[in-house]
Amino acid sequence: MSLASWIWGTAIILCCAFCFLLGRRRRRQGEPPLENGFLPYLGCALQFGANPLEFLREKKKKHGHIFTCHVAGKYIHFLTDPFSYHALMRQGKYLDWKKFHFATSAKAFGHGSIDPAEGNTTENFHQTFIRTLQGNALDALIEAMMENLQYVMLQSRTPKLQSNTWVTEGLYTFCCQVMFESGFLTLFGKEFNSNNDKNISSKQETERAHILNALENFKEFDKIFPALVAGLPIHLFKSAHSAREKLGEALLHKNLLKRDNLSELVTLRMFLNDTLSTFDDMEKAKTHVAVLWASQANTIPATFWALFYLLKSPEAMRAATKEVQHILESAKENISLDGKHISLNRKQLDNMPILDSIIKEAMRLSSASMTFRVAKEDFTLHLENDFYNIRKDDVVALYPQLLHFDPEIYADPLTFKYDRFLNENGEEKTDFYRSGRKLKYYYMPFGTGIAKCPGRLFAVHEIKQFLTLMLLCFEIELVDNNVKCPSLDQSRAGLGILQPSNDIDFRYRLKCL
Repeated sequence: MSLASWIWGTAIILCCAFCFLLGRRRRRQGEPPLENGFLPYLGCALQFGANPLEFLREKKKKHGHIFTCHVAGKYIHFLTDPFSYHALMRQGKYLDWKKFHFATSAKAFGHGSIDPAEGNTTENFHQTFIRTLQGNALDALIEAMMENLQYVMLQSRTPKLQSNTWVTEGLYTFCCQVMFESGFLTLFGKEFNSNNDKNISSKQETERAHILNALENFKEFDKIFPALVAGLPIHLFKSAHSAREKLGEALLHKNLLKRDNLSELVTLRMFLNDTLSTFDDMEKAKTHVAVLWASQANTIPATFWALFYLLKSPEAMRAATKEVQHILESAKENISLDGKHISLNRKQLDNMPILDSIIKEAMRLSSASMTFRVAKEDFTLHLENDFYNIRKDDVVALYPQLLHFDPEIYADPLTFKYDRFLNENGEEKTDFYRSGRKLKYYYMPFGTGIAKCPGRLFAVHEIKQFLTLMLLCFEIELVDNNVKCPSLDQSRAGLGILQPSNDIDFRYRLKCL
């Protein structure tokens, strides 16, 4: 190596180091403890991404209940004391919950900004979702989902079930197919008209093939969703980009107008897209892709975990089966393969505390959501016993898995206990304590405050409907009763319910109805 090359190489290294040091944030007086990390821009991103729970536990032990981490160009202040969570909720004047969600949606799904301040639309998306996913609108969704689940589980699978022999499938694969197909039909309706068409059977099969093709595109796109949230352009992922475009094409307004029984959510969103936005046809369709993803991406793995833990726990299986049979008898309903559907309304589904507890416990064990707020300006965050200065555009975040796995709140936190959310009277338990004090926030898979998932009620009801029908219609068991619980796929940490790292074989056969 020549002397000149050595000099220039040294100069470049020194310049890079100098720029790196200048670019590193310095902690100011009154700010939380700061972890810059060692890598420019990425900061602590790699350590956080490898195992968020252990990373945050380590930093909490080092710094206390609040600290700042540099993660992929953002400075995130993590609050880890559940008694300080309310501080985040009451700082609406200084903290914006929409900015992060709007930016993430535009990056991931490829539509223009849905922030009304950007001028593309004046729709209040959050109010649209509340209006069409809660209250009276929820009743119609529950009714449609119950009908569609029975069609997908029983009628569309009749050839597999006729012989009364065991059918073996991957549990996650089964949950994915059933929940996606049923949920798609519930939100986006059907292409066929079952009342008038003589060729209804063939059209149903064609429709089913289209939906299962959409499922494959959904899975291909969903695989790289964490990378899109992290800011990587979708054009780096050719097959995922193609899959997203195909989903968008399927949900163009001209195609949705050919479908019967569109949900109120989709009907209203189509109207508001056409009247309140300047989006082109494909951008409008991609806002529907966002709705599709939001309705499936967490519900599918949550369904898997609920059924997996049910199959692993004979005690839970007995208790849940007894509860479901009691509700069915009270409703004077019978299940059959002749096309007659059972109907359980919202009130009856809400009267299933054991299934509620099973679903909550499964979600407690698998949820890794994050709650984000972005600082609108420099301000002082007042906590229970102290206060900290926060800079404009910094992020304040909660990571509820710290709460869900806290042994002081949940004894044996890694163990599934089907009745953990039941009190001594067999009703919903809401009293959980830490350090002798009752907690307001103890279960947070859906977030909290104004940004709490507006579709959470429908999600829980559809999982409950799925479990109810599985218990009523099928004999079900794991192929290997001693199979270990699959680990959680940490690549999706921060996005909601974590998927299993591998599928589990189970088998089912139709009960004698």
